[in-house]
Amino acid sequence: MSDSHAKLDDWLGNERVAKDHITAFPLAALAATLVREKDGDMVPPLWHWLYFLPITPMSEAGPDGHPKRGDFLPPVPLPRRMWAGGRLTFHAPLKVGEHATRTSTIANIEDKTGRSGRLVFVTVQHTIEAGGELKLEEEHDIVYRDASPADARPQQPQLAPQGESWSRTIDADPVMLFRYSALTFNSHRIHYDHPYATQVEAYPALVVHGPLIATLLLDLVHRERPDATLQSFAFKALRPTFAGQAFKVCGAPSADGKTIELWAKDHQGYLTMRATAGIE
Repeated sequence: MSDSHAKLDDWLGNERVAKDHITAFPLAALAATLVREKDGDMVPPLWHWLYFLPITPMSEAGPDGHPKRGDFLPPVPLPRRMWAGGRLTFHAPLKVGEHATRTSTIANIEDKTGRSGRLVFVTVQHTIEAGGELKLEEEHDIVYRDASPADARPQQPQLAPQGESWSRTIDADPVMLFRYSALTFNSHRIHYDHPYATQVEAYPALVVHGPLIATLLLDLVHRERPDATLQSFAFKALRPTFAGQAFKVCGAPSADGKTIELWAKDHQGYLTMRATAGIE
């Protein structure tokens, strides 16, 4: 184990408790952004990401727009970070008017070397409670990585599956990305600062938020199976999606109707996110 890895492991078990009042405005604003009706006073699955937002002063913002590292999250010395995926178990929906508590714990830190250089994966466990009732359990995967060298060969993309039962085309333009960044207080510059995204992090355009794509996948389930109750959801981001290029969210329910395979594909048909939802 390297000294840097050992130091990162000092953050294992680090815990943070956040409290929030579940208010109606963020739900109405995201519903308007996704062009769907509100679910009464219920917080739809994954819309809990509109709450418990870390609010840090400008003096604590790093060069990428994120809060500086080394407080709750470990001080990983790599320039790029992305939301890599997650696993969630839904016990009961949050409701407008509730006072909720989220407890977050650094559960795992994994240091690897891949084709593009060093990678550090951090897993954060969250539990959300309200009124003495467990509402949600979540494992959130964050990946940190080196900037890609100029001569790096891009990884071969994977074609998305065929034969979806449901699909919806999404035009994630800069306005949608701005709204989602604002609603989640996400100041990561790759989502709204085109010169930074293209010139500093070398993306071809603004990057669509991984959590937004995951939310759109479950929004597809809601549109196609509004009677279903979500029990679990797992997703993994595989490839960036960029603004200005329409992409699709797709779904295919199992024969017994208890699970739904979900995926997103870009304008070229390449797989960008894969997910599975458990319903009843």
